[in-house]
Amino acid sequence: MKNPTPSFFKAMMAIVRKDLAAEFRSRELLSAMLVFSLLVILIFNFALELDVKVRESVTAGVLWTTFAFAGTLGLNRSMAVEKDRGCMDGLLLAPVDRSAIYFGKAISNLAFMLIVEIIVLPVYSMLYNINLFQPGLLLVILLGSIGYIAVGTLLAAMSVQTRTRDVMLPILLFPVAIPVLLASVKASSGYLNGADFAEILAPLNLLIVYDLIFIAVPLMFFEHVVEE
Repeated sequence: MKNPTPSFFKAMMAIVRKDLAAEFRSRELLSAMLVFSLLVILIFNFALELDVKVRESVTAGVLWTTFAFAGTLGLNRSMAVEKDRGCMDGLLLAPVDRSAIYFGKAISNLAFMLIVEIIVLPVYSMLYNINLFQPGLLLVILLGSIGYIAVGTLLAAMSVQTRTRDVMLPILLFPVAIPVLLASVKASSGYLNGADFAEILAPLNLLIVYDLIFIAVPLMFFEHVVEE
């Protein structure tokens, strides 16, 4: 891959603007992700209504289960729209580095996931009577979301080429995303339970390393993924 140039960043931001403008006109993707997320936390709320202690202990797991499934729904839909409308072919024909397409899609997917999380967090806080607006926890959510979207966008570009793309993406994504999900749950639990920073540091470092790896990998392999 060539070194990033002004045209690289211009192309990347053009894709981001295109995705955001298209979504804010239709609101199909965000609506589906948001409704799904709210249904999940409502189901968990009713299921755990009788035991307050269990509620508090499973908060991190419920949050990341919600984020993971909503993020997968968004990733699948985002790439499927590009494929079905022929937009992906147009992007590949553009005289830009292929990794600019990846980063443009990843940034827009991350924006959608963060928007859903911004809405879900206060709703969850009210339902479960738990303060989720802690700086450390918000940092973990950001790092975990970046890692999940980074690997998810790459795998979504692979699975969208298959006939069973709706099933294939979760099959490919969840095993690879286990490290980022486990680290996110552990770090989130640490902040919520007031654990020492030394206990939180290990999963936090794992999140940072995971993010760096799966931001670097597409720079080398995304071009081969979309051309297959």
